[in-house]
Amino acid sequence: MESYNQTSTDFILLGLFPPSSIGLFLFILIVLIFLVALFGNLSMILLISLDNHLHTPMYFLLSQLSLMDLTYISTIVPKMAYNFLFGDKSISLLGCGVQSFFFLTLAGAEGLLLASMAYDRYVAICFPLHYSIRISRRVCVLMIMGSWMMGSINSCAHTTCILYIPYCQSRAINHFFCDVTVMLTMACIDTRIYEYTVFVSTTIFLLLPFIGIAFSYGCVLLAVYQMHSADGKKKAYSTCSTHLTVVTLYYSPFVYTYLRPRFLRTPIEDKALAVLYTILTPMLNPIIYSLRNKEVIGALKRVIERIRSLKM
Repeated sequence: MESYNQTSTDFILLGLFPPSSIGLFLFILIVLIFLVALFGNLSMILLISLDNHLHTPMYFLLSQLSLMDLTYISTIVPKMAYNFLFGDKSISLLGCGVQSFFFLTLAGAEGLLLASMAYDRYVAICFPLHYSIRISRRVCVLMIMGSWMMGSINSCAHTTCILYIPYCQSRAINHFFCDVTVMLTMACIDTRIYEYTVFVSTTIFLLLPFIGIAFSYGCVLLAVYQMHSADGKKKAYSTCSTHLTVVTLYYSPFVYTYLRPRFLRTPIEDKALAVLYTILTPMLNPIIYSLRNKEVIGALKRVIERIRSLKM
């Protein structure tokens, strides 16, 4: 067993980019993705707040998804970019705890929020006459607050553990952010109980919501199949396919990563999968919801026309 490191409490993030021209290319690509995600999610939040036609529960939930994605990618990419540009890969124990806290909070909250969005579409399509009662503004606020609170509570528990467990001399984290499962491999104590809690958390915040979403969309597809209106079917299929695309992109790599036993995981595979749910998904979400949504495109046109009329 390695001895304890008494001289430093800092960790080293080995990062995502190799020290070569390929690494520089990947760095530029990630920065561009970050800027697109920043612009896309900010635009969605502003558009939903400015256009009265989008002041509905579905778009209220969507604005929260954009807020989560915006904070999510900002938790990971700026530190990774700083490390690459200045060659300083160190991160303090407290810094690691802060990054881990925000990452876990947002990961859990977004998983629950996507389930809330699926429930919203389930009620809208299967029980349209009851929609205003079942998905009132109060219910919508409660679902959002519940997502944030449960994500924060779960994150506090895991972050506290990684801050207080003893670490050995090797403090090199073979990742581009402070992933708790990777940090466990550097602990000087038996972490099997903690690994079990990670498994339970992944099941509660990701696997169970995913099963609930799959069930709700099974009911939705059955209801859509029984519709007589071709326009209604088309609109329902468009909405459902958009949400299912987002859900698949988010849940699949997350569940695959955190429900696998440690001996089946490799650092390269973990990093590649992490890029999907920490960097690509926050960029793709606003693009998917805007380009495939006529209401969002219509709202964008109205806001642009309003701005033009103000200038004139």
